[in-house]
Amino acid sequence: MQKSKITAICAEIARRLAEVHTVPFFPDGREILLISDTYPGIWLEHVYDSVFYAKLDPSKRQLAENAVRLFIEHQRPDGQLPFAAAKKDGIAVRYSQIQECVSFARLSFEVYQMNRDRAFLETIYQSAVAWDAWLCRHRMTTGRGLIEMFCGYDSGHDNSGRLLGMAYPRNHSHDGEVMDAGVLPTGDDVTPILAVDMNCHFYNTKTALADMADELGLLAEADAWRAQAAAVKLALFEHCYDPFDGYFYDVDRHGNKRRVQSSTLFHLFSEHVLDPETDVEVIERLYREHIHNPESFWTPYPFPSVSIADPTWKKHTDANCWGYFSQALIALRCTRWMDDYGFSADFDHLCNRWIEAWTRCYDTVKLGQELDPLTGEPSSCSEWYSSCMLFYLYAARRLGLVE
Repeated sequence: MQKSKITAICAEIARRLAEVHTVPFFPDGREILLISDTYPGIWLEHVYDSVFYAKLDPSKRQLAENAVRLFIEHQRPDGQLPFAAAKKDGIAVRYSQIQECVSFARLSFEVYQMNRDRAFLETIYQSAVAWDAWLCRHRMTTGRGLIEMFCGYDSGHDNSGRLLGMAYPRNHSHDGEVMDAGVLPTGDDVTPILAVDMNCHFYNTKTALADMADELGLLAEADAWRAQAAAVKLALFEHCYDPFDGYFYDVDRHGNKRRVQSSTLFHLFSEHVLDPETDVEVIERLYREHIHNPESFWTPYPFPSVSIADPTWKKHTDANCWGYFSQALIALRCTRWMDDYGFSADFDHLCNRWIEAWTRCYDTVKLGQELDPLTGEPSSCSEWYSSCMLFYLYAARRLGLVE
Protein backbone atom coordinates (compact mmCIF):
# COMPACT_ATOMS: atom_id res chain seq x y z
CA MET A 1 0.00 0.00 0.00
CA GLN A 2 1.00 3.65 -0.44
CA LYS A 3 2.11 4.42 3.11
CA SER A 4 2.79 8.08 2.36
CA LYS A 5 -0.74 8.54 0.99
CA ILE A 6 -2.26 6.69 3.95
CA THR A 7 -0.27 8.88 6.33
CA ALA A 8 -1.54 12.00 4.57
CA ILE A 9 -5.14 10.77 4.68
CA CYS A 10 -4.85 10.00 8.40
CA ALA A 11 -3.47 13.48 9.02
CA GLU A 12 -6.39 15.02 7.16
CA ILE A 13 -8.85 12.84 9.12
CA ALA A 14 -7.32 13.98 12.41
CA ARG A 15 -7.54 17.59 11.30
CA ARG A 16 -11.15 17.37 10.13
CA LEU A 17 -12.33 15.52 13.23
CA ALA A 18 -10.77 18.16 15.46
CA GLU A 19 -11.42 21.32 13.43
CA VAL A 20 -14.47 20.66 11.23
CA HIS A 21 -16.57 18.00 12.94
CA THR A 22 -16.02 19.17 16.52
CA VAL A 23 -18.25 22.20 17.05
CA PRO A 24 -19.89 24.16 19.88
CA PHE A 25 -23.39 22.71 20.19
CA PHE A 26 -24.87 23.40 23.62
CA PRO A 27 -25.99 26.92 24.61
CA ASP A 28 -23.10 27.02 27.07
CA GLY A 29 -20.58 26.24 24.32
CA ARG A 30 -19.94 22.56 25.04
CA GLU A 31 -18.79 20.75 21.92
CA ILE A 32 -20.16 17.76 20.00
CA LEU A 33 -18.67 15.53 17.30
CA LEU A 34 -20.87 15.83 14.20
CA ILE A 35 -21.44 13.02 11.70
CA SER A 36 -21.04 14.78 8.33
CA ASP A 37 -22.39 17.57 6.14
CA THR A 38 -25.12 15.18 5.00
CA TYR A 39 -26.09 14.56 8.62
CA PRO A 40 -25.33 17.89 10.36
CA GLY A 41 -25.95 16.71 13.89
CA ILE A 42 -25.65 13.59 15.99
CA TRP A 43 -27.81 10.49 15.96
CA LEU A 44 -28.31 8.22 18.98
CA GLU A 45 -26.52 5.42 17.14
CA HIS A 46 -23.54 7.72 16.50
CA VAL A 47 -22.84 8.28 20.18
CA TYR A 48 -20.47 5.36 19.59
CA ASP A 49 -18.44 7.55 17.21
CA SER A 50 -17.78 9.99 20.04
CA VAL A 51 -16.97 7.19 22.50
CA PHE A 52 -14.66 5.50 20.00
CA TYR A 53 -12.94 8.82 19.22
CA ALA A 54 -12.23 9.20 22.93
CA LYS A 55 -10.77 5.70 23.02
CA LEU A 56 -8.47 6.54 20.11
CA ASP A 57 -7.51 9.86 21.68
CA PRO A 58 -8.12 10.22 25.43
CA SER A 59 -7.89 14.00 25.11
CA LYS A 60 -11.32 13.80 23.41
CA ARG A 61 -12.99 12.17 26.42
CA GLN A 62 -15.12 15.24 27.07
CA LEU A 63 -16.73 14.89 23.63
CA ALA A 64 -17.92 11.41 24.58
CA GLU A 65 -19.37 12.66 27.84
CA ASN A 66 -21.02 15.58 26.04
CA ALA A 67 -22.67 13.22 23.55
CA VAL A 68 -24.15 11.15 26.35
CA ARG A 69 -25.30 14.20 28.28
CA LEU A 70 -26.91 15.69 25.16
CA PHE A 71 -29.35 12.80 24.87
CA ILE A 72 -29.97 12.53 28.61
CA GLU A 73 -30.65 16.26 28.89
CA HIS A 74 -33.32 15.86 26.18
CA GLN A 75 -34.79 12.65 27.54
CA ARG A 76 -38.52 13.10 28.08
CA PRO A 77 -40.00 12.79 31.58
CA ASP A 78 -41.54 9.44 30.56
CA GLY A 79 -38.07 8.07 29.74
CA GLN A 80 -38.07 8.35 25.94
CA LEU A 81 -34.72 9.24 24.39
CA PRO A 82 -34.55 11.28 21.19
CA PHE A 83 -33.04 9.53 18.19
CA ALA A 84 -31.26 12.61 16.82
CA ALA A 85 -30.26 16.17 17.60
CA ALA A 86 -29.32 18.99 15.24
CA LYS A 87 -28.30 22.61 15.70
CA LYS A 88 -31.24 24.69 14.52
CA ASP A 89 -32.63 27.65 16.46
CA GLY A 90 -31.06 26.13 19.54
CA ILE A 91 -31.00 22.34 19.69
CA ALA A 92 -33.68 20.54 17.67
CA VAL A 93 -34.32 16.97 18.84
CA ARG A 94 -36.56 14.31 17.30
CA TYR A 95 -38.50 11.43 18.82
CA SER A 96 -40.20 9.74 15.85
CA GLN A 97 -38.14 6.55 15.85
CA ILE A 98 -35.74 4.60 18.06
CA GLN A 99 -32.62 3.99 15.91
CA GLU A 100 -30.41 3.11 18.87
CA CYS A 101 -28.21 0.55 17.04
CA VAL A 102 -25.68 0.34 19.90
CA SER A 103 -26.91 0.20 23.49
CA PHE A 104 -26.87 3.78 24.74
CA ALA A 105 -26.73 2.56 28.34
CA ARG A 106 -23.62 0.49 27.57
CA LEU A 107 -21.94 3.45 25.86
CA SER A 108 -22.82 5.66 28.82
CA PHE A 109 -21.20 3.15 31.16
CA GLU A 110 -18.08 3.07 28.97
CA VAL A 111 -17.84 6.84 29.35
CA TYR A 112 -18.13 6.40 33.12
CA GLN A 113 -15.25 3.94 32.96
CA MET A 114 -13.24 6.78 31.44
CA ASN A 115 -14.22 9.57 33.83
CA ARG A 116 -14.95 7.58 37.05
CA ASP A 117 -17.38 10.33 38.09
CA ARG A 118 -19.84 8.96 40.67
CA ALA A 119 -22.40 11.69 40.02
CA PHE A 120 -22.25 10.93 36.28
CA LEU A 121 -22.79 7.23 37.05
CA GLU A 122 -25.87 8.00 39.10
CA THR A 123 -27.22 10.16 36.27
CA ILE A 124 -26.72 7.55 33.56
CA TYR A 125 -28.18 4.81 35.76
CA GLN A 126 -31.42 6.72 36.30
CA SER A 127 -31.56 7.58 32.61
CA ALA A 128 -31.08 3.96 31.56
CA VAL A 129 -33.70 2.76 34.04
CA ALA A 130 -36.18 5.25 32.57
CA TRP A 131 -35.31 4.31 28.96
CA ASP A 132 -35.71 0.60 29.69
CA ALA A 133 -39.07 1.29 31.32
CA TRP A 134 -40.24 3.33 28.31
CA LEU A 135 -39.35 0.49 25.95
CA CYS A 136 -41.20 -2.00 28.14
CA ARG A 137 -44.31 0.21 28.29
CA HIS A 138 -44.47 1.20 24.62
CA ARG A 139 -42.66 -1.46 22.62
CA MET A 140 -43.85 -4.78 24.07
CA THR A 141 -47.40 -4.64 22.78
CA THR A 142 -47.68 -8.34 21.88
CA GLY A 143 -46.37 -9.68 25.19
CA ARG A 144 -43.68 -11.95 23.73
CA GLY A 145 -40.89 -10.80 26.03
CA LEU A 146 -39.11 -8.78 23.33
CA ILE A 147 -39.38 -5.20 22.14
CA GLU A 148 -40.84 -4.40 18.75
CA MET A 149 -40.07 -2.47 15.58
CA PHE A 150 -42.94 -0.22 14.46
CA CYS A 151 -41.31 1.41 11.42
CA GLY A 152 -38.24 0.79 9.29
CA TYR A 153 -36.33 3.79 10.59
CA ASP A 154 -36.42 2.23 14.09
CA SER A 155 -33.64 -0.04 12.86
CA GLY A 156 -31.55 2.56 11.03
CA HIS A 157 -31.42 0.09 8.12
CA ASP A 158 -32.79 2.41 5.45
CA ASN A 159 -33.77 0.71 2.19
CA SER A 160 -33.15 -2.83 3.44
CA GLY A 161 -34.93 -5.92 2.18
CA ARG A 162 -35.74 -6.78 5.79
CA LEU A 163 -38.28 -3.94 5.72
CA LEU A 164 -40.25 -5.15 2.69
CA GLY A 165 -43.97 -5.52 3.28
CA MET A 166 -44.08 -3.07 6.18
CA ALA A 167 -46.67 -0.32 5.95
CA TYR A 168 -44.02 2.12 7.17
CA PRO A 169 -40.57 1.05 5.95
CA ARG A 170 -39.40 4.61 6.71
CA ASN A 171 -41.15 6.87 9.21
CA HIS A 172 -44.49 6.04 10.77
CA SER A 173 -46.65 8.84 9.43
CA HIS A 174 -50.35 9.68 9.29
CA ASP A 175 -51.88 12.33 7.03
CA GLY A 176 -48.42 13.70 6.43
CA GLU A 177 -47.58 13.96 10.13
CA VAL A 178 -44.65 11.92 11.42
CA MET A 179 -45.82 10.04 14.50
CA ASP A 180 -44.11 9.73 17.84
CA ALA A 181 -42.10 6.53 18.35
CA GLY A 182 -44.51 5.38 21.07
CA VAL A 183 -47.49 5.23 18.68
CA LEU A 184 -48.32 1.75 17.34
CA PRO A 185 -49.20 1.76 13.62
CA THR A 186 -52.65 0.56 12.65
CA GLY A 187 -53.67 -1.21 9.49
CA ASP A 188 -50.35 -3.01 9.18
CA ASP A 189 -50.47 -6.80 8.98
CA VAL A 190 -46.70 -7.10 9.55
CA THR A 191 -45.81 -4.87 12.50
CA PRO A 192 -45.14 -4.89 15.34
CA ILE A 193 -42.04 -6.93 14.47
CA LEU A 194 -39.68 -8.62 16.90
CA ALA A 195 -36.42 -7.18 15.54
CA VAL A 196 -33.24 -9.11 16.33
CA ASP A 197 -30.93 -6.10 16.44
CA MET A 198 -33.22 -3.98 18.61
CA ASN A 199 -33.47 -6.78 21.13
CA CYS A 200 -29.71 -7.22 21.20
CA HIS A 201 -29.50 -3.56 22.28
CA PHE A 202 -32.33 -4.17 24.78
CA TYR A 203 -30.35 -7.10 26.21
CA ASN A 204 -27.14 -5.08 26.49
CA THR A 205 -28.99 -2.19 28.13
CA LYS A 206 -30.03 -4.57 30.89
CA THR A 207 -26.52 -5.99 31.33
CA ALA A 208 -25.16 -2.41 31.41
CA LEU A 209 -27.73 -1.56 34.08
CA ALA A 210 -26.49 -4.56 36.05
CA ASP A 211 -22.90 -3.33 35.78
CA MET A 212 -23.94 0.17 36.84
CA ALA A 213 -25.89 -1.20 39.79
CA ASP A 214 -22.88 -3.26 40.87
CA GLU A 215 -20.71 -0.16 40.73
CA LEU A 216 -23.27 1.74 42.82
CA GLY A 217 -23.45 -1.04 45.39
CA LEU A 218 -27.04 -1.94 44.45
CA LEU A 219 -26.40 -5.67 44.36
CA ALA A 220 -30.00 -6.85 44.47
CA GLU A 221 -30.87 -4.55 41.56
CA ALA A 222 -27.86 -5.84 39.65
CA ASP A 223 -29.09 -9.41 40.08
CA ALA A 224 -32.57 -8.41 38.91
CA TRP A 225 -31.20 -6.72 35.78
CA ARG A 226 -29.12 -9.78 34.89
CA ALA A 227 -32.17 -12.00 35.31
CA GLN A 228 -34.12 -9.74 32.96
CA ALA A 229 -31.28 -9.84 30.42
CA ALA A 230 -31.27 -13.63 30.58
CA ALA A 231 -35.01 -13.63 29.89
CA VAL A 232 -34.50 -11.42 26.80
CA LYS A 233 -31.82 -13.76 25.50
CA LEU A 234 -34.05 -16.78 26.08
CA ALA A 235 -36.89 -15.09 24.18
CA LEU A 236 -34.54 -14.21 21.30
CA PHE A 237 -33.64 -17.87 20.92
CA GLU A 238 -37.26 -18.97 21.35
CA HIS A 239 -38.80 -16.61 18.81
CA CYS A 240 -36.03 -15.59 16.40
CA TYR A 241 -33.55 -18.46 16.10
CA ASP A 242 -34.01 -20.99 13.31
CA PRO A 243 -31.87 -24.05 14.09
CA PHE A 244 -32.34 -25.37 10.55
CA ASP A 245 -30.84 -22.25 8.92
CA GLY A 246 -28.61 -21.47 11.89
CA TYR A 247 -29.84 -17.86 11.74
CA PHE A 248 -31.73 -15.31 13.79
CA TYR A 249 -34.65 -13.73 11.94
CA ASP A 250 -37.06 -10.89 12.64
CA VAL A 251 -40.55 -12.16 13.46
CA ASP A 252 -43.84 -10.53 12.42
CA ARG A 253 -46.92 -9.96 14.55
CA HIS A 254 -48.26 -13.42 13.66
CA GLY A 255 -45.11 -15.28 14.72
CA ASN A 256 -43.81 -15.79 11.17
CA LYS A 257 -40.06 -15.52 10.67
CA ARG A 258 -39.14 -12.89 8.09
CA ARG A 259 -36.39 -14.83 6.33
CA VAL A 260 -34.10 -12.04 5.23
CA GLN A 261 -30.48 -12.67 6.21
CA SER A 262 -29.52 -9.13 7.12
CA SER A 263 -26.69 -7.63 9.14
CA THR A 264 -28.81 -7.89 12.29
CA LEU A 265 -26.67 -10.99 12.77
CA PHE A 266 -23.68 -8.87 13.81
CA HIS A 267 -25.56 -7.27 16.69
CA LEU A 268 -25.68 -10.62 18.49
CA PHE A 269 -21.91 -10.30 18.70
CA SER A 270 -21.43 -6.54 19.09
CA GLU A 271 -23.91 -6.45 21.99
CA HIS A 272 -22.37 -9.63 23.45
CA VAL A 273 -25.62 -11.56 23.56
CA LEU A 274 -23.73 -14.71 22.58
CA ASP A 275 -21.44 -16.10 25.26
CA PRO A 276 -18.08 -17.42 23.97
CA GLU A 277 -18.18 -20.19 26.60
CA THR A 278 -21.81 -21.36 26.60
CA ASP A 279 -22.89 -20.57 23.02
CA VAL A 280 -19.90 -22.15 21.29
CA GLU A 281 -21.85 -24.21 18.75
CA VAL A 282 -24.16 -21.35 17.76
CA ILE A 283 -21.22 -18.93 17.38
CA GLU A 284 -19.20 -21.42 15.35
CA ARG A 285 -22.08 -22.11 13.00
CA LEU A 286 -23.05 -18.46 12.53
CA TYR A 287 -19.45 -17.61 11.74
CA ARG A 288 -18.71 -20.57 9.47
CA GLU A 289 -21.95 -20.65 7.49
CA HIS A 290 -22.70 -16.94 7.27
CA ILE A 291 -20.16 -14.37 8.47
CA HIS A 292 -17.04 -16.05 7.04
CA ASN A 293 -18.79 -17.57 4.02
CA PRO A 294 -17.68 -15.93 0.72
CA GLU A 295 -21.15 -16.65 -0.65
CA SER A 296 -22.82 -14.80 2.20
CA PHE A 297 -21.12 -11.99 4.18
CA TRP A 298 -17.39 -12.65 3.58
CA THR A 299 -17.28 -10.65 0.35
CA PRO A 300 -14.16 -9.06 -1.16
CA TYR A 301 -15.01 -5.94 0.87
CA PRO A 302 -16.81 -7.13 4.02
CA PHE A 303 -19.48 -6.89 5.37
CA PRO A 304 -22.54 -6.29 3.15
CA SER A 305 -25.65 -5.12 4.97
CA VAL A 306 -27.54 -8.15 3.63
CA SER A 307 -26.06 -11.51 2.69
CA ILE A 308 -25.25 -11.64 -1.01
CA ALA A 309 -27.00 -15.02 -1.10
CA ASP A 310 -30.27 -13.46 0.04
CA PRO A 311 -32.88 -12.83 -2.69
CA THR A 312 -33.39 -9.27 -1.41
CA TRP A 313 -29.72 -8.33 -1.81
CA LYS A 314 -29.79 -5.57 -4.42
CA LYS A 315 -29.45 -1.82 -4.75
CA HIS A 316 -32.84 -0.63 -3.58
CA THR A 317 -31.28 2.85 -3.91
CA ASP A 318 -27.93 4.00 -5.29
CA ALA A 319 -26.87 5.35 -1.90
CA ASN A 320 -27.67 4.78 1.77
CA CYS A 321 -28.87 1.28 0.93
CA TRP A 322 -28.80 -1.18 3.83
CA GLY A 323 -30.03 -3.84 1.46
CA TYR A 324 -26.76 -3.96 -0.48
CA PHE A 325 -23.68 -1.95 0.52
CA SER A 326 -20.97 -2.67 3.08
CA GLN A 327 -21.50 0.06 5.63
CA ALA A 328 -18.89 2.04 7.56
CA LEU A 329 -21.12 1.70 10.62
CA ILE A 330 -20.89 -2.10 10.40
CA ALA A 331 -17.12 -1.93 10.04
CA LEU A 332 -16.70 0.45 12.98
CA ARG A 333 -18.90 -1.72 15.20
CA CYS A 334 -16.65 -4.68 14.46
CA THR A 335 -14.27 -3.06 16.94
CA ARG A 336 -16.82 -4.09 19.57
CA TRP A 337 -16.68 -7.82 18.92
CA MET A 338 -14.25 -9.43 16.48
CA ASP A 339 -11.24 -9.44 18.82
CA ASP A 340 -13.42 -10.45 21.77
CA TYR A 341 -14.64 -13.57 19.96
CA GLY A 342 -11.22 -14.62 18.68
CA PHE A 343 -11.53 -13.41 15.08
CA SER A 344 -8.61 -10.97 15.13
CA ALA A 345 -6.95 -12.27 11.96
CA ASP A 346 -10.17 -11.83 10.02
CA PHE A 347 -10.57 -8.39 11.52
CA ASP A 348 -7.10 -7.48 10.23
CA HIS A 349 -8.24 -8.59 6.77
CA LEU A 350 -11.37 -6.43 6.98
CA CYS A 351 -9.27 -3.44 8.05
CA ASN A 352 -6.90 -4.05 5.16
CA ARG A 353 -9.70 -4.15 2.60
CA TRP A 354 -11.28 -0.91 3.84
CA ILE A 355 -7.94 0.87 3.86
CA GLU A 356 -7.23 -0.36 0.33
CA ALA A 357 -10.62 0.70 -1.04
CA TRP A 358 -10.72 4.19 0.44
CA THR A 359 -7.07 4.90 -0.31
CA ARG A 360 -7.61 3.91 -3.93
CA CYS A 361 -10.63 6.17 -4.44
CA TYR A 362 -9.58 9.02 -2.13
CA ASP A 363 -8.79 11.43 -4.96
CA THR A 364 -12.42 11.31 -6.17
CA VAL A 365 -14.59 10.37 -3.14
CA LYS A 366 -13.71 11.26 0.43
CA LEU A 367 -14.36 8.59 3.08
CA GLY A 368 -18.10 8.15 2.77
CA GLN A 369 -20.78 5.97 4.28
CA GLU A 370 -20.54 2.77 2.23
CA LEU A 371 -18.68 0.57 -0.24
CA ASP A 372 -19.79 -1.90 -2.88
CA PRO A 373 -19.13 -5.28 -1.22
CA LEU A 374 -17.84 -6.83 -4.44
CA THR A 375 -15.81 -4.05 -6.06
CA GLY A 376 -14.98 -1.73 -3.18
CA GLU A 377 -16.34 1.25 -5.11
CA PRO A 378 -17.97 3.86 -2.87
CA SER A 379 -21.47 5.18 -3.22
CA SER A 380 -22.05 8.93 -3.29
CA CYS A 381 -23.51 8.94 0.21
CA SER A 382 -22.16 11.29 2.87
CA GLU A 383 -18.51 12.11 2.25
CA TRP A 384 -16.33 12.77 5.30
CA TYR A 385 -18.53 10.43 7.31
CA SER A 386 -17.37 10.25 10.93
CA SER A 387 -17.71 6.46 11.23
CA CYS A 388 -15.66 5.89 8.09
CA MET A 389 -12.98 8.40 9.08
CA LEU A 390 -12.65 6.86 12.53
CA PHE A 391 -12.47 3.35 11.14
CA TYR A 392 -9.86 4.30 8.54
CA LEU A 393 -7.72 5.93 11.22
CA TYR A 394 -8.13 2.94 13.55
CA ALA A 395 -7.41 0.40 10.80
CA ALA A 396 -4.29 2.22 9.65
CA ARG A 397 -2.95 2.24 13.22
CA ARG A 398 -3.94 -1.37 13.83
CA LEU A 399 -2.12 -2.54 10.72
CA GLY A 400 0.98 -0.50 11.57
CA LEU A 401 0.62 1.72 8.51
CA VAL A 402 0.91 4.93 10.56
CA GLU A 403 2.34 5.81 13.95
